[in-house]
Amino acid sequence: MRCRRTMILATAVLAAGALSVAAPAAADPAAPPAPSETAAPKPGDGPKTSIEEDGTYAVGTDIVPGNYASEGPRDGSPCYWKRSGGENGTETLDNALTKKPAIVVIAPTDKSFRTTSCQTWRLTDQAPPPPRSPWEILGGIGQMAGRVGSAPPPAG
Repeated sequence: MRCRRTMILATAVLAAGALSVAAPAAADPAAPPAPSETAAPKPGDGPKTSIEEDGTYAVGTDIVPGNYASEGPRDGSPCYWKRSGGENGTETLDNALTKKPAIVVIAPTDKSFRTTSCQTWRLTDQAPPPPRSPWEILGGIGQMAGRVGSAPPPAG
């Protein structure tokens, strides 16, 4: 009988010991997973002062506002650029399609700047050329119309 009592007591002590070891482990929350590695900001990250590739750039985030100059188109295609803004950021504020060097003023209030087929845009202190007068625009249209009218008739 004494052996049986010892056996029961030993079993109870072992069970209590097992519960006391398991209970604190269950009470502690699991360790959080190690944070995933993310790219730390590098010195120099932030808005750029040059635009080297086609794309749409957020003003103030991707590029700094200011006057930008490009030497014009690359690869024989016309250079296209567009400034966007307004309340929802989709309003076209200004745009151009050119085969010549260009200067554009990107205002701090602009939302984005898009460029396609242009050489690198660089922040500059150059002022943009003055806008053409309506008479200059009409004169250019008249010259183009004159060229169209002087084309030989199609062979028939």
